[in-house]
Amino acid sequence: MYRCLALLCLALASCAEKKSTVYEPMEGDILFQSLPNEPGMDLVDAIEGATESPYSHCGMVFRENNDWWVIEAIGPVKITHMQDYMDRGREHKVWAYRFTEENRKHIPVALAAMKEDLEKPYDARYRFDSEAIYCSELIYRGWKAATGEGLGKTVTLGSLKWERYKPVIEAIEGQGNHPLDREMITPRDLAKAPQLKLVYSKD
Repeated sequence: MYRCLALLCLALASCAEKKSTVYEPMEGDILFQSLPNEPGMDLVDAIEGATESPYSHCGMVFRENNDWWVIEAIGPVKITHMQDYMDRGREHKVWAYRFTEENRKHIPVALAAMKEDLEKPYDARYRFDSEAIYCSELIYRGWKAATGEGLGKTVTLGSLKWERYKPVIEAIEGQGNHPLDREMITPRDLAKAPQLKLVYSKD
């Protein structure tokens, strides 16, 4: 009898720890994905390889007109229907991170700040400036505008596994140029922010 109860308790605890099998969005969720890496998508391979992570892109979820959307920097900063965003990922892989309860109050201001960057071009050089924006920078900038603090720990190119991707870096920066001191926020390091928790994964 006691053994059966103990096994039942263990089973219930195990179920409670599992992530949801169906994604139920909340405003402010950050969706990470592996972008398609067909020929010509060398930057995707470089992002994932240099960070040793499957996360090559991210965007923030919001609700408008009774539907779910994602604001993202892919090409220009734009708004994409959430289902289209999720379908686009390589093998439909997606990971949803949610702000902890004490941080949710900042989401509306962060989203408003991100929308001010709509139509800005994509920054393949991964620089911190306001002229061109890359995916994780868009979210980092929005959060900083809302809270005065960054989201996740910034890193330098030189701290990443960049050596294999010299041709990609030089195609962007110019022959022989490797800006190893350049500070950036990668999708991987954004996901590690203590304000976030993983609530769904399809990998």
